[in-house]
Amino acid sequence: MTAQGPARARLWHVPQMAAILWGFARSAPWLPRVRPYRTDLRVMAQITRRGWVRVVRDARGPAAFIARDGTRVHALYVHPRAQGRGLGRALLDDAKRAAPRLELWVAEANETARAFYAAQGFAEARRSDGTGNDERLPDIHMLWLSESCLQHDERCAQ
Repeated sequence: MTAQGPARARLWHVPQMAAILWGFARSAPWLPRVRPYRTDLRVMAQITRRGWVRVVRDARGPAAFIARDGTRVHALYVHPRAQGRGLGRALLDDAKRAAPRLELWVAEANETARAFYAAQGFAEARRSDGTGNDERLPDIHMLWLSESCLQHDERCAQ
């Protein structure tokens, strides 16, 4: 099953992308359910319309997606059938080509994601007690800086 490269998500991808998100939530016992499914669908449709979402598809449809507004990565999820095939890395590489720096928050309890982001060049910037996220879970702010940012490029200022 060969995947296509990252492309802009379309509204008709929303139900399948939401299913990927919900599948992850069901597989993470530490993650509380805090929103109704219809809210997730509404938000996913809104950010897709805004052009924030890029998707990688395989023969069965959307296999992974990233939601990014400028330098902020809001979400990155890969369907279980497609994990280990480099799709998350491809989405991050696509985002890195579009922005000189990236930032994201990851749940402290999500050790798999933390390790993945570290392997992709993200570094821990700070931690929070979770008061700033919907789930109220401790989380970690992670940053990635391009080579030009590391050389003090003013476009990288926070």
